[in-house]
Amino acid sequence: MIILKNLTVEKFNKLYEEGKITSEKLVEFYLERISKISLNAILEINPDVLFLARALDKERKNGIKRSNLHGIPIVIKGNIDTYDKMQTTAGAKVLKGNFASEDAFLVKKLREAGCIILGKANLTEFANFVSYKMPNGFSRLGGQTKNPYGNFDTGGSSSGSAVAIAADFSLLSIGTETSGSILSPASSNSCVGLKPTVGTVSRTGIIPISFTQDTAGPITRTVSDAFELFKVIYGYDPDDPATYVLKNLKFENKIEELHDYYGMNFGYSEQIMEWLDKEQLELFLNSLKKVEQLGGKLKKIEFESLEKLNNIEVLFYEFKLGINNYLKNKNLHIKTLTDIIRYNFKNPDAIPYGQSILLHSDATDINDNKYIEALLNDKKYAKEELNKIFLKYNLTAFLFPANYGAHITAKALCPSITVPAGYTNRGPFGITFSALEFEENKLFSLAYLFEKRFPERMLPDID
Repeated sequence: MIILKNLTVEKFNKLYEEGKITSEKLVEFYLERISKISLNAILEINPDVLFLARALDKERKNGIKRSNLHGIPIVIKGNIDTYDKMQTTAGAKVLKGNFASEDAFLVKKLREAGCIILGKANLTEFANFVSYKMPNGFSRLGGQTKNPYGNFDTGGSSSGSAVAIAADFSLLSIGTETSGSILSPASSNSCVGLKPTVGTVSRTGIIPISFTQDTAGPITRTVSDAFELFKVIYGYDPDDPATYVLKNLKFENKIEELHDYYGMNFGYSEQIMEWLDKEQLELFLNSLKKVEQLGGKLKKIEFESLEKLNNIEVLFYEFKLGINNYLKNKNLHIKTLTDIIRYNFKNPDAIPYGQSILLHSDATDINDNKYIEALLNDKKYAKEELNKIFLKYNLTAFLFPANYGAHITAKALCPSITVPAGYTNRGPFGITFSALEFEENKLFSLAYLFEKRFPERMLPDID
């Protein structure tokens, strides 16, 4: 009997070539698990998923293999447009009936590669931009996402995308991040999560928060799977100016297999450790020792302006403009953020935790000088300081515990990848490698070695 649990892209292709598996059988396996294990990870199942699997099986039988992801099921976050029979609601009641007129750019690339869109993942509603009281993983339409490892926080906002991978509801998933929304749930559910450099993945067709920080990225069970998925969604989109730089940028099509970290410097900060509890701190310090065991040299760093980065001021301004632009051409009764707020006031069951963040954002004006000041301050105190630190200490990467520190790299537009590092009394916990812009190849290599030498991920006991 072929075991379909805990598959990887490589193993799927091997079994397929041996005639031991089909995409249709794998989709059936995932559908059965989703129906039997109640974790509220999935907002919607694609009603055409079995037909799509059958069609891709036929292609492969006829000698057509579009990519390594041909025939592989994937779950995408519920704030990403798909031109099919599924809605794009971001988990919000106010967006029920939002059927997109075309695929998001990254969804087009997934389909071209032969991926099967299995369904839409639950999330913290509107990517956690509704209310400070809203718990991670909750949406009005999807309910409260649950952590398969126990009564732990799911992380957010891409909670459903991470839970779907941890619980084996899909082989691959896509999340989105503004600041920590891939790294947090990936770490909290013992997954690998890549928050790419802003501009390496198109944002066209994704419900936005911030046009200066938003990006989509992979959440998977292994580093190599994240790499395979990133290769597919990476690329220039003429409708997204942030991707223009990719026209002249080369992405290496393989992971460099490192044998050790000798000659490499890794930064870490005790300022970030202050946010950890005793067990998390012990686990992170142990992870730092593992980096040293591989030959890496640790450099203790102190951020000069950390307190100036502990704000989300830019997001309030950019969300209003971004959501208004997303909604303006939609076939919906709402066209602006103001309309969303009015709907919620008339339908209070739609906002059980209130809408304080929406109200704050709607009161902003993108032409306000305070916006420009906040935006430039983020660049000065995050991007410029991080660049100086990397140069001064000749760093290969910066090491963070889980998603702690994500707000620094998010404002610097830098990539990060988190890898399972172990388990604490508060659930799974990851170690995160961060680098400078467009250094994804380096991060994949570093994370791949750490994962290979220290395989900490365990399967959740949910069957």
